[in-house]
Amino acid sequence: MTTIIIIVILVLLVVAYVMMYNGLVNLRTHAQEAWSQIDVQLQRRNDLIPNLLETVKGYSKYEAATLEKVTSLRTQLACLPDDAHQEKMDVSNRLTQALGSVYAVAENYPDLKASTEYTKLMEELSNTENKIAYSRQLYNSTVATFNARIQTFPSNMVAKVHHFTAMEYLQVPESAKEAPKVSFD
Repeated sequence: MTTIIIIVILVLLVVAYVMMYNGLVNLRTHAQEAWSQIDVQLQRRNDLIPNLLETVKGYSKYEAATLEKVTSLRTQLACLPDDAHQEKMDVSNRLTQALGSVYAVAENYPDLKASTEYTKLMEELSNTENKIAYSRQLYNSTVATFNARIQTFPSNMVAKVHHFTAMEYLQVPESAKEAPKVSFD
């Protein structure tokens, strides 16, 4: 009888260990998938930007610097390696600010704002920005859950054995918290 109890306890411990390990793997995979969703939305935005710039360019020959900045940031974002998460977010935040300047430029051109193509592009871009924000939130939430799990008993023991390490949150730089400054001089 004692042997059966010991075997049952050992089986339960092994099952609990496997469940904790699988839970950590699952959370890490969800965080990686959330990051992939951010990448997808960043690429979608990068694909929309040339069309938006071409539409605006015809109306705003005087705002070349704003358009060049957006183009430069878009290129910089596209050239970053896949694993450069924080760098991608930094450039993405600067690109979002630069796009705010493009929106402001459009305010000076009523014909542009009335353009169906421009309106459609702006709507798609706005939806994409919302998806990027949601994906960032989901990533950070998943990372928080994962990090909490690898720090709490008893899953922290499983995490140590299998070398699970804390994942980094996506940080918003101070410059991205400021409203973009637009000058029409």
